[in-house]
Amino acid sequence: MPSPSSILLSRITTSQPRNGRCFAQRNGLIQAVVRDTLCPMHARAGQPAQPEDLIDVDEVVSAYYDLVPDPTIPAQKVVFGTSGHRGSSLDTAFNEAHIVATTAAIVEYRRSQGTDGTLYLGRDTHALSEPAWRTAIEVLSGAGVMTAIDSRGSYTPTPAVSHSILLANGAGTEAGVRTTGAGLADGIVVTPSHNPPRDGGFKYNPPTGGPAGSDATSWIADRANELLASGWRDVPRVPIAEAIDGPYVIKHDYLETYVADLENVIDLEAIRKAGVRIGADPLGGASVDYWGAIGERYGLELTVVNPEVDPAWHFMTLDWDGKIRMDCSSPNAMASLRAKMTPDAEGKTPYDVATGNDADSDRHGIVTPDGGLMNPNHFLAVAIEYLFTHRPGWPADAAVGKTLVSSSLIDRVAAAIGRTLIEVPVGFKHFVPGLLDGSIGFGGEESAGASFLRKDGTVWTTDKDGIILALLASEIIAVTGKTPSQLHAAQVERFGASAYARIDAPATKEQKAELAALSPQDVTATELAGEPIIDRLVRAPGNGAAIGGLKVTTADAWFAARPSGTEDVYKIYAESFKGEQHLERVQKEAAEVVAAALGE
Repeated sequence: MPSPSSILLSRITTSQPRNGRCFAQRNGLIQAVVRDTLCPMHARAGQPAQPEDLIDVDEVVSAYYDLVPDPTIPAQKVVFGTSGHRGSSLDTAFNEAHIVATTAAIVEYRRSQGTDGTLYLGRDTHALSEPAWRTAIEVLSGAGVMTAIDSRGSYTPTPAVSHSILLANGAGTEAGVRTTGAGLADGIVVTPSHNPPRDGGFKYNPPTGGPAGSDATSWIADRANELLASGWRDVPRVPIAEAIDGPYVIKHDYLETYVADLENVIDLEAIRKAGVRIGADPLGGASVDYWGAIGERYGLELTVVNPEVDPAWHFMTLDWDGKIRMDCSSPNAMASLRAKMTPDAEGKTPYDVATGNDADSDRHGIVTPDGGLMNPNHFLAVAIEYLFTHRPGWPADAAVGKTLVSSSLIDRVAAAIGRTLIEVPVGFKHFVPGLLDGSIGFGGEESAGASFLRKDGTVWTTDKDGIILALLASEIIAVTGKTPSQLHAAQVERFGASAYARIDAPATKEQKAELAALSPQDVTATELAGEPIIDRLVRAPGNGAAIGGLKVTTADAWFAARPSGTEDVYKIYAESFKGEQHLERVQKEAAEVVAAALGE
């Protein structure tokens, strides 16, 4: 197999002039790249789904029960990536056996950690989420674990689960959140996030409320695979009809608990007084009932653009690769909402801001009349500057948190507002400790996921919250009188414009492992695209955690190369503040630097 670096180098050096453009959205970043060379754009990308694009829901659900994984086949094992175990029942990668084994492993893990409080269980709107949710309840009841399910029997956004876990553990009290001792709560969210309708997902949140760390997920996955191989059918279960009304199931009002508390993290009164017209599109996801409740409770001019839920997502437009994907940062998946926000002949739009969320509502997409769908990096930078200058209750030393592959525009904003920047590897779990103790005011990922502190500087959620980020866009308009895209334009004037892109290339597991094991000494180059190399990083400067790859920086550019945790590819992220031609040079030399470091 050709080396991944040689493939990347070939793809970059053979690129044609950028006259035919597409938008690479595999990582949720709006970035123009060359058609047919860096991303083969589907002919119907951005167009409404047709009947032939839809899953057969009955087939997907039947496969969940009928197909049994073979744990000797790697693709059929339980594998926790950055956001839990994901797969499709049709591929024998997300089936009843997986969920029985994984839930049983979580039961054992939480007992080993002394976690004996309520487990908060939520699910999104994917076809496989309800069957997996039912299976989990059966196993949890069989183990005698007190489990809190939605009192409406409906969907629960990821941030609402995190919020309820933290409240149960003391958030909002004078004593603050407990992370040790008896009675600690934790949770499970059944969701594959923005993945296509055929997929399912299952993730565990410990008492800290956010994504579990790799120590926990590795233990859970290993134990689940042991059970898959030797005893998942022997796991005690209580039939769902009995369990749902049994002694171990609590009916919890996630919606009311979350919505009633929003005024403590967002200035909803400012939004109401300003009369900001909001169009909120749940994209058929778990926030569908939440947006209507938010508008009603706080008297907002808020319209739920599409309140429909369909596990086949027939109302979606196709993403860049022709798949249905609820990616609220993709211009193709968000084509319908973007069209609604196109100004008419008189320059009018139905909303002052329109927002989207993915299926479990942990990501956000922001559409403005003047800027269209914002690049996630751009909105993060605007949100950070606004929050740190409009939250007097936050600690004076609260830091800005970003992932290593987020835009350096954030670095420049943080420096301008006099805040420490904490740069961590990819994975929201790295922000959990800082959000929990208030040492990080805002944590954000380049893939349109973020959360931030309450107005008083204490923890809100330690998982990504697409709902509060969407509401923040309205608060920004209400308070500043400007849209987030206008504020981004002002940031560009002060800090410069950047070109940012990501390229993927095939890689074997061995090649990925070699890349993850690189050291700074493996990089012998002294310059990158005509600038002296300032730093060679294999560990994140913010927390010292391994980044699983390499980042090289100069004064005006950087690249990061890392293997994917979920696919047999590796990725090169790159950014330049010297324009797109310089970015292309950075990408080309990045491939050469990686090739040399790997000894290719």
